[in-house]
Amino acid sequence: MHKKQIFILIPAIALFFFLASTLIAESSVELTEKNQIEENNILMTFSRVEEEKPNLVKVIVTAYSSTVWQTDDDPFITASGTRVKEGIIANNMLPFGTEIRIPEYFGDKVFVVEDRMNRRKGPYWVDIWFASTQEAVDFGIREAYIEVLEI
Repeated sequence: MHKKQIFILIPAIALFFFLASTLIAESSVELTEKNQIEENNILMTFSRVEEEKPNLVKVIVTAYSSTVWQTDDDPFITASGTRVKEGIIANNMLPFGTEIRIPEYFGDKVFVVEDRMNRRKGPYWVDIWFASTQEAVDFGIREAYIEVLEI
């Protein structure tokens, strides 16, 4: 029974990473002096999609929960040292404390960067914390524009 599950799980994981890498490869960013910020030797760029909303960035949005296999060390403590709670996201590009919105899926709800992800996911990936694993699974993987409010 476990062998069947592994044979199903391995192709599913491979497909997930293939789709994710395809989404990352397709995103393009317009680079100007005004929309570059350097933080800890990481150059962050923000795409100017509309003049009224200059801080929109195209990203892959996924979800995680406080399970040992999805986190490091203590699954209830973020990389910034805070305890997990609703509204926390993980991202490798933006500094801790950065506030963002994901209007396409969450309207005006504000999220705060307080966690990091595995480096293989790259800078254009946002991981939203959910209280339950089922909520995270139900959210799945999506592509969206995030609005960076405050760095």
